[in-house]
Amino acid sequence: MTIAIGDKLPPATFKEKTPDGPVEVSTDSFFSGKRIVLFAVPGAFTPTCSLNHLPGYLENRDAILAREVDDIAVVSVNDVHVMGAWATASGGVDKIHFLSDWDAAFTKALGLDIDLSAGTLGVRSKRYSMLVEDGVVKMLNIEESPGQATVSSAAHMLEQL
Repeated sequence: MTIAIGDKLPPATFKEKTPDGPVEVSTDSFFSGKRIVLFAVPGAFTPTCSLNHLPGYLENRDAILAREVDDIAVVSVNDVHVMGAWATASGGVDKIHFLSDWDAAFTKALGLDIDLSAGTLGVRSKRYSMLVEDGVVKMLNIEESPGQATVSSAAHMLEQL
């Protein structure tokens, strides 16, 4: 079953790269008492993710945060080192959180997993964006195709906020 507006996020633990090494980030600690924009990509360093989706959130970061949003995070089914390298390569370090869902546990719990084995990627996340308030989904935008970043884009999120 796919997560829906009004649902509480399932408990999960991400990994995030820091200057001191990888740290665990639980959904409870990250989302509790905060208003967070979360977006997901099928893979770090993949074309649509790196050339369209992520740059939109980096470029619109200040405008999003100005709309009473506490933080922005991107999640992907990649290991923490890949996510850390992507943060560095994209200029996103200290701007948004790059959360590794290394085993796809969070993605599967949301019901937003997709098998991209035909493209040699294996199990990944569908592309989506959501607004989460105190752990509860308030807005949810799921792309029909993993190669598109329109309804889950930063521009669309800004319109909704």
